[in-house]
Amino acid sequence: MPQSRPADKPHVLLSHEMLLGLQPLLENAYTVHRLWDYPDRMAFLEGPGQEVRAIVHVGETALSRDMLAEMPKLGLISCVSVGYDGVDVPWCKAHGVAVTHSTGLNAADVADHAVGLVLAAWRGLVEGDRRLRAGRWSLGERMSPRQGLRGRKAGIVGLGHIGEAVARRLEAFDMEIAWWAPRAKDSSYPRAESLLALARDADVLVVCARADASNRHSVNKAVIEAVGPQGLIVNVARGSLIDEDALIAALKAGTLGMAALDVFEHEPTPAERWADVPNTVLTPHSAGATVDSIPAMVGLTIENLRRYFHGEPLATPVAA
Repeated sequence: MPQSRPADKPHVLLSHEMLLGLQPLLENAYTVHRLWDYPDRMAFLEGPGQEVRAIVHVGETALSRDMLAEMPKLGLISCVSVGYDGVDVPWCKAHGVAVTHSTGLNAADVADHAVGLVLAAWRGLVEGDRRLRAGRWSLGERMSPRQGLRGRKAGIVGLGHIGEAVARRLEAFDMEIAWWAPRAKDSSYPRAESLLALARDADVLVVCARADASNRHSVNKAVIEAVGPQGLIVNVARGSLIDEDALIAALKAGTLGMAALDVFEHEPTPAERWADVPNTVLTPHSAGATVDSIPAMVGLTIENLRRYFHGEPLATPVAA
């Protein structure tokens, strides 16, 4: 008696090379395709793209609507990341494609990194390390001390999971905390009247907001200069939130005191772009990547896939 043929495994697409490590975790349950194997997108769309039902995605990377529209069986985009600014969520909703993300799972790690950037820039830790290693330790420099953080004012842009965690950590340094976001919410911290008002009153401005089309370059020249020649801007959100050209110009002109950045408008950012920019601490978009958070985010992504293919409610859907 002939054996019945097993059902084909659902087809899943990995959208970015950063996700290569997920392939072995998915192959038992799914037929896995890798978008980077198809430099000719039409070859993908006319072949495996016709069968793909879910995309595992890095949320900050743009997904073309034109490409998605040519994938007739697509029903889910599961973002490993917390952010999903590269996904047109309203378009997906209108076309029956659900979007999920790893909300809140790396907030503590990102907040820790943000506070590390504040300390490194405000107290000159990176510059001090470089100076010592270069043999430029001068005892006289101890008579030109930097300011401490106690009593300084921190402005938090975006009071979501990450913004709340940053605020709590900076409050422990006896800093005064205020925040701004377009939508009001209940909080023990005061909300500024505007982003510009927050910047004017802040010694340290920490950008934690979720990026979308509405807030591109919201930290513009006026906001940057409002923080001022003694102030610090920290960004652990998305590079698109800050007008990077204006930031660099302000640092060079001295109209902004310091910047500490984990994210950039174009990543990887060219090293030469920052070679002559003073008073900066830069890290390579690593704030949310720890041995604690990444497995949790991957696990949630896989759980969202499982739920989708079993017809169960998604664990962390994005609301349009």
